[in-house]
Amino acid sequence: MQDLVGPAVGTLALVALGGYLLGSIPFGVIITRLSGVGDVRNIGSGNIGATNVLRTGRKDLAIATLLLDAGKGAAALLIARALFEGNTTQDLVGCIAGAFAFLGHLFPVWLRFKGGKGVATFFGLLLAAHWPLGLMAAATWLIVAFGLRYSSLAALVAAALAPVYALLPIAALGLPVATPLVVLAIFTGVLIFIRHHENIARLLKGAEPRIGGKKA
Repeated sequence: MQDLVGPAVGTLALVALGGYLLGSIPFGVIITRLSGVGDVRNIGSGNIGATNVLRTGRKDLAIATLLLDAGKGAAALLIARALFEGNTTQDLVGCIAGAFAFLGHLFPVWLRFKGGKGVATFFGLLLAAHWPLGLMAAATWLIVAFGLRYSSLAALVAAALAPVYALLPIAALGLPVATPLVVLAIFTGVLIFIRHHENIARLLKGAEPRIGGKKA
């Protein structure tokens, strides 16, 4: 594909579909069922992500879910980018695949479009798209999470600052001002805020459970 001037609409549609199908694999559901702890959707908040998997009491399952949810977003982006290596649109195509993988995690067709909140997949995408950006977003999460002990707030702050980080001309880190990267950060960040609307309401009321606390 190196000799292509730009991908055709049909090719982009296939890239988007492939990214969506990869992102829609519900690893949290699969892992908890195979391990015999039941369906994670019937536990805690009912979310399919690593945070709710942790409520099963199995840290190993939560870590596996975290890595796999992050990995599927990264894989979609990196595979698409590799297929278009040498083409001027490879970063754009990679971000399209990654964005649809993110949509697949949030709205998986296999679960009647009721998926996760996308935090792990968000970090996986950013690390794959440009690792310095991913590290800065992850560092933001860690600082807020350990400082205030709110996992949801940490995710929201990281999602809000990721587009800002993507625009920073930090030559020492080799972080370019790349339009697809900025758009990807904004797109995923907005969806994270939408998916965390209940958490935002609880944070405003002071009712959001802290890390290590019990969910009401």
